[in-house]
Amino acid sequence: MSVDKTVEGASREAGPGLADVTAGPASAVVRLREAPPGRPRRRLHPAWVVAAVAFLALVGAAGFRAAPGVLMVPLQQEFGWSTTVLSAAVSINLVLFGLTAPFAAALMERFGIRAVTATALVLIGAGSALTVLVNQSWQILLTWGLLIGLGTGSMALVFAATIANTWFVKSRGLVIGILTAGSAAGQLVFLPFIAVLAQDPGWRQASLLIAAGALAVVPLVLKFLKNSPADAGVLPYGETAPEPVPARQATTPEPAARSNAAVRALQVLRRASRVRTFWALVAGFAICGATTNGLIGTHFIPSAHDHGMTETTAAGLLAVVGIFDIVGTIASGWLTDRFNPRILLAVYYQFRGIGLLVLPLLLSAEVQPSMIVFVVIYGLDWVATVPPTAAICRETFGADGSVVFGWVFAAHQLGAAAAALGAGAIRDATGQYTYAWFGAAAMCTIAAVISATIRRHSGSREPATAGTPA
Repeated sequence: MSVDKTVEGASREAGPGLADVTAGPASAVVRLREAPPGRPRRRLHPAWVVAAVAFLALVGAAGFRAAPGVLMVPLQQEFGWSTTVLSAAVSINLVLFGLTAPFAAALMERFGIRAVTATALVLIGAGSALTVLVNQSWQILLTWGLLIGLGTGSMALVFAATIANTWFVKSRGLVIGILTAGSAAGQLVFLPFIAVLAQDPGWRQASLLIAAGALAVVPLVLKFLKNSPADAGVLPYGETAPEPVPARQATTPEPAARSNAAVRALQVLRRASRVRTFWALVAGFAICGATTNGLIGTHFIPSAHDHGMTETTAAGLLAVVGIFDIVGTIASGWLTDRFNPRILLAVYYQFRGIGLLVLPLLLSAEVQPSMIVFVVIYGLDWVATVPPTAAICRETFGADGSVVFGWVFAAHQLGAAAAALGAGAIRDATGQYTYAWFGAAAMCTIAAVISATIRRHSGSREPATAGTPA
């Protein structure tokens, strides 16, 4: 028996987590890492390190998600801009946030997760920092809209799906839930500070805080965010294949990764558009975006202000939404690994609709117990829709699942953009947001019905190319 085979057999007994893989002239050679005498060495799987850094990156990128609702009133007071103008800036941001996502997923396949993530965080930081120089309305469209929109789009929730699909086989739904909660954690971390800074010393310092939060994560991303398990010489977490990963795979891209990222994203869209499940997810997620980022995220604080509530108090309520968002999203990931994701989506959307229906009755100058109940329920439901939606994308479209989820997420942000702009126009026309809340409640019922009627394993009855990679 050769020495190489002997070492290879020993590495299998020890498990893939203990093996170093190096490329020799003729073949991959596996060397067993030394363990302490007398006991086996247990090592944290690199997938969890990557997930932790990805979580921090999502926290850093989430600062701007908390900003528009808080900064809208101070900007109006200083510059006299209408709610519609500022809503237009948010809408541009949300459109780019969504439309960038599927291309970002393909770019991650082409150039690697680390490079795309670091670039996105720099764009967010630059857009936020440059905001302090604006004095014309078109400039806020450029900073809030273009720069931050492109950056946040590249750090969209498709990033969480890409990390989970690339690094995890076991507990994938739970991981997506945890990473999605990173955005909620970012809102929780930044929102109270942004609200305080916006009042004293001012909104410019709040913008600089957002920039600092995004840029602070870049060094961690560059050092610790590996592009794939092959880069670390391991299998994805939960993979039980006995063969270690050859080192040559770490430098040999898959066929999809060698293709043009834009072409790949468009090819996946063409294939997915032939599948009815795709359009059902698009419709549901568009309504999801309209009723979260578009309405509550953008207009809850101005609406509460209309009823006499202070901005810091309203921002505190949104921070509580962020706390329960973390709990709800992680719980949703756990549930997605165990129950039918279609039923979960239907339940989430219907509960959200009920909350929006009663919201106009709860808003007042003082925080009532009923408002606390609304905030808790809405927080638990905020992005609980992400893990089941990503699971259906993976189940139906296989290797294309991450990019398909990017297109579905694009619909989420287009819905959010339309709602942000529409609610602002309703407020300017009627002096209140009531009709916006009622309309959103009706849309949630539609999303619940659509989600409940998605067919299980529908991809197997569609054209064979629907689930194959580009």
